[in-house]
Amino acid sequence: MNEQVSTSQKTGVMPAGRSPADQKKLSWREKICYGFGDFGNGFMFDLGQAYLTKYWIDVCTIPAVAVAGIFAFTKLFDAFMDAIAGSMIDERKNIGRRGKFRPVMMISAVILAVLTVLTFTMPAISTGGKIIFAYGAYMAWGLVYSFTNIPYASLASVMTRDVNERSQLATTRQVGSIGAQLLTGIAFVPILLQFTNPHHGFFVASAIMAVIGVISFAICYFNTKEHVPVQRNTNAEKKAGFADYLKVVFTNKPLICIVLMTLFTISAMNTNMQMMIFFCQYNLGNLSLQPIVNGIMMGCAVLGSLLIPKLVNRFGKKKTAVAGLVIGCIANLLNFLIPTNLYTFVILVTIGYTALAIPNGITWAFVSDVIDYSEWHSGIRKEGITYAAFNFSRKIAQAIAAIVSSGILALTGYVANAVQSQETLTGIKAAMTLYPGIALGIAAILIAFFYGLSDKQYEKIAGDLSNGLWEKGRIG
Repeated sequence: MNEQVSTSQKTGVMPAGRSPADQKKLSWREKICYGFGDFGNGFMFDLGQAYLTKYWIDVCTIPAVAVAGIFAFTKLFDAFMDAIAGSMIDERKNIGRRGKFRPVMMISAVILAVLTVLTFTMPAISTGGKIIFAYGAYMAWGLVYSFTNIPYASLASVMTRDVNERSQLATTRQVGSIGAQLLTGIAFVPILLQFTNPHHGFFVASAIMAVIGVISFAICYFNTKEHVPVQRNTNAEKKAGFADYLKVVFTNKPLICIVLMTLFTISAMNTNMQMMIFFCQYNLGNLSLQPIVNGIMMGCAVLGSLLIPKLVNRFGKKKTAVAGLVIGCIANLLNFLIPTNLYTFVILVTIGYTALAIPNGITWAFVSDVIDYSEWHSGIRKEGITYAAFNFSRKIAQAIAAIVSSGILALTGYVANAVQSQETLTGIKAAMTLYPGIALGIAAILIAFFYGLSDKQYEKIAGDLSNGLWEKGRIG
């Protein structure tokens, strides 16, 4: 680390005359390679959200109500582990030339790949034993996922503070995420169908996806850098204890708003992902339609995500996010009200998912902004713990999605691999469309009326931080 950065870290003041590195323009190579991190993330994370419910219920014959319990408990466990992971990452000492976040991300990604395959493996034991195994494997997976995803997400906050550059990083990340959903969505089921034993099919498919995931994280690791010379208020941070960390989170009004919004957007998205395979098999009557529907829906979502920089540049992050949420809400509600038809379903689910992809992408720029707001507001910079608070809401949202998906299957009398009752078909459709419609409507209200950190206000914050200023800022 050069002498100027060391001085700023000690004094909290940027040396006079220095051109702030945090405003530099990133190369498109680096932006795209950053997006490969979430591409790799998707090849491991999205498998669990989209296919574990099907694997555990239909292949491992675990009761649906027990599967709902597994997801709900493990996601709550993961949510609390995020805070521990974030704190441990924040307290890292003796940071080398590879930076604070990338080494933790890369090592954890390799371990996560192994655990991804383990979650799609089940020994031939009793039902009770299978439930215990599923709990253990998925809890271990969630713990390691925290040490993979938190440093990856925090990395963006130290790559640049430029508003437009951050929107482009959010775009590449969202394209990477949806791109992974697209490829896993169209490839996973065809791989399964190549095997007469479904256990073998799930194992091979998950292993292939896990290898791609590690390679993608490696591309991110070797081709990104932590450019921002973070000016840490070391005196304040040395004195910071658990109560101070709570203060950092709960006095950050923009963060709290993003946390609440995420409960609804991520639970909507995950419910959609989990129920798609059931909807295609039973409501549409053909499991082979699943990769086709996913290909159309997620392919359009990738294209929509590419529009994020232009939309943000013209309308700002907040207005763009609200518009996407409102469109997604309307499309999903119409899809529930209109009688089930392949063509109308595909059109509306594609509109709804593409509209949701845009605010979900912008969320990553929101998170980087609220990390900087936290430092500006409190004088303590804690990327890991701030992101962990945000990620806590994602885990709770995933638990909600699991309860909605598996819970509705259990309540409506779902029977694996059988002709379903009309009540069950209606329940699957409601989980697939009605719940996301309501959830996105609530998320739109939260952002429209309660998120007070505008792009203009953030630019002032970024300028203050570049000049070593910490303030007791108040933003409504």
